Amino acid sequence: MISVLTLLFLGGAKLALRLGENLSSFPRVLSAEEEKDCIQRHLKGDGDARNTLIERNLRLVAHIVKKYYTPNTDQSDLISIGTIGLIKGIDTYKPDKGVKLATYASRCVENEILMHFRSQKRTQNEVSLSESFEGGDGDGLSLIETISVPDDMLEQLSASENYKRLRKLVGVCLHEREAEIITLRYGLLNQIPKTQREVAAVCGISRSYVSRIEKRALKKLEEAFADRER
Repeated sequence: MISVLTLLFLGGAKLALRLGENLSSFPRVLSAEEEKDCIQRHLKGDGDARNTLIERNLRLVAHIVKKYYTPNTDQSDLISIGTIGLIKGIDTYKPDKGVKLATYASRCVENEILMHFRSQKRTQNEVSLSESFEGGDGDGLSLIETISVPDDMLEQLSASENYKRLRKLVGVCLHEREAEIITLRYGLLNQIPKTQREVAAVCGISRSYVSRIEKRALKKLEEAFADRER
């Protein structure tokens, strides 16, 4: 199942690309020193550092999606798929390999998008899934009933719907302050997602307090989302 945090990042990436034709709509890129610090903390299990690396590299997804986008493709799907590739890239990056994070993450984003296109091409060349085979007893058996669909494909197809459900849970499961923090952080009211420092300035509280509230709220959303999936 796609995690709550992944869904929030997917929503933020879609919004940022929709609102801005240029990449200035996205959170600024980390400096070399900031990136190095975040990578080291991420490798030690720091979830905040991981989140920062993802959100500060969302513009990579926008740049690559524009490269592959055509009038015959769904831009929203490409953003979702590309963001999943970015998250995979952040999670598997190894600095000792001598490759820059942006270079490695870009490859992961492109690979995810190319796999999507290859999957589409195979589907177009295959027999329609709605066609049925006639069994010996005369009952039709649909081809789609004879195959299994990979879990990750189902996740990609349902990401947009799950994101809508998640937005509803924010208003139901969270206290007012928690909902405010999550809404600002991930741009749930059609605004560009903000950094923890920016949220702290808006709310008049410390960045560390924003971090604690965000972690607590995400845990509540994960639990509520998992309950709805059962």
